[in-house]
Amino acid sequence: MTPRILSILLLTASVYCLGDVTTQDAETSRLWRLFDEQWNREMALNPTWASMLGDKRFNTKWSDLSQDGRVARRASDVTALQRLRKIDRELLPDQEKVNYDLFQRRYEDRIESHPFNMDLIPISQRGGIQTLDELARNLELVSRQDFEDWLARLEKLDVLMAQTIELMRTGMATGIMPPKITMSRVPNQIDKQLVSDPVDSLFYQPFKIMPADLSSDEQEQLRQRARSVIEHTVLPAYQRLQSFFIKEYLPACRDSIAAADLPRGRPYYEHLVRRFTTTDLTPDEVHKTGLQEVSRIRKAMNEVIEKTGFQGSFQEFLSFLRNDPRFYYATPDALLEGYLAIAKKIDPLMPKLFTRLPRMPYGVKPIPAAIAPDTTTAYYMRPSADGLRAGYYYVNLYKPETRPKYEMEVLTVHEAVPGHHMQIALQQELERLPAFRRFSGYTAFIEGWGLYSERLGYDIGLYEDPYSRFGQLTYDMWRAIRLVVDTGMHYKGWSRQEAIDFFTENAAKSKLDIINEVDRYISWPGQALAYKLGQLKFSELRARSEQTLGPHFDLRKFHDRVLENGAVPLKLLEADIDAWLAAEIQSRSFDTGL
Repeated sequence: MTPRILSILLLTASVYCLGDVTTQDAETSRLWRLFDEQWNREMALNPTWASMLGDKRFNTKWSDLSQDGRVARRASDVTALQRLRKIDRELLPDQEKVNYDLFQRRYEDRIESHPFNMDLIPISQRGGIQTLDELARNLELVSRQDFEDWLARLEKLDVLMAQTIELMRTGMATGIMPPKITMSRVPNQIDKQLVSDPVDSLFYQPFKIMPADLSSDEQEQLRQRARSVIEHTVLPAYQRLQSFFIKEYLPACRDSIAAADLPRGRPYYEHLVRRFTTTDLTPDEVHKTGLQEVSRIRKAMNEVIEKTGFQGSFQEFLSFLRNDPRFYYATPDALLEGYLAIAKKIDPLMPKLFTRLPRMPYGVKPIPAAIAPDTTTAYYMRPSADGLRAGYYYVNLYKPETRPKYEMEVLTVHEAVPGHHMQIALQQELERLPAFRRFSGYTAFIEGWGLYSERLGYDIGLYEDPYSRFGQLTYDMWRAIRLVVDTGMHYKGWSRQEAIDFFTENAAKSKLDIINEVDRYISWPGQALAYKLGQLKFSELRARSEQTLGPHFDLRKFHDRVLENGAVPLKLLEADIDAWLAAEIQSRSFDTGL
């Protein structure tokens, strides 16, 4: 081949290559333009979510819950998917193909849920318009404009209330109704919004202690306006809700508890199982897995009981834990101090588990007293996207005599670090990912990681006494029980009492916690399945990595890899870890024995 012919061939190849790169870049640009435009659309359609993320463009608005608003949200989902399919996936780089697939899955899941019309149940005992005052503590009210925006939003509360009530009426007309047993908790929540003096309103709380850089005159002007808005808009709106709810809605709620009893209920629950677990498992398969896990964990619990020297049956040991004062704090303040001490102990141990830690800190706060009796033991609130609000680990101080000390370590590990705060704060800092991946995700990954993290307490020296170890097993059992009772109630005909009894027989949770948990599963079908199934996948991948890499396995690098792409479906997580293991083997060039 002559030099001239060779140069022509090389030039031709470079032109083709340049053409491929240019086409690839063009398709990638189209994809990211879609991501950005659709994210902005979602923020506009969900203004309170935008505000919680620190996006203040829609700070004076509520979501439009009217029929036109419902149509617009569904049309937005369909349009997003149509636009995506006009982009040639095969021309994208590998990482963008992942973004493409996750965006597609996001909107396919939403569109699949449309026919079930579950937005016609806009409130539950765990939250809704009757607990809307909680939104203020998740916002950054630091400037006069922030307070002005909040007041402007409150001035529109009567419109939101009318739309919410209309949704509920449509649900009544179409048979899409929640169970009466859980909704019977709501009247008390509404009552807490009805006060004679606006200053006593939960909505007035942000105005009691205001930023010091606001002048006294500014503060007083804002307080006067707040009292007026609460008196003339907020209180009348809740009076209408109370009348409608007690006279019409609650009597019409269904006596059954199963999602399967709703219109198209069985396919609806099957959809929820797939959606929350990111698997193709059936409810029956999930139920069977739950029974197997309950049996396995029960055996481990019996071994721990032996080590305590307790003489008696399993149920007698649970009764001992529930009733012996040594396992409980006497006051809410003492309980909070206990949580703070545990968090302070765990924080400096994180470098043993990760090489990269989030920049954003977290704090520990009590769950508001208004909702504490009806909600869970604890929960985590993610940081704002703008970096102005840290993450918060909220703990339930209601009835401290029901909050056992031996559960506090495992609970803190799950909700704070190395659990939710570690994973979610790191994900929000992954600026190479599109916004829909940074600020949302998959329950099976997020809660699976939280539950997997409970095991990590052993890796950092927690659970030093057998009671604390029993607490860790209690939490593991708690999530295994969910697989059984959630599928049992919603798909296999179990009664609420059967679920409570199964829970009570197998876990050392207090009666109050058990009832609250079972009622949570009733009002939020399918969601609780994600924890244990996600944990099982994380544990499986860790065991596979340990076996494959042998003495070269580094727990910190494994965790870094697991978290470096944010929350993804479990199948994608598994494929990524398998690819990582293959690369590790190749780079080390050692004999794995496989």
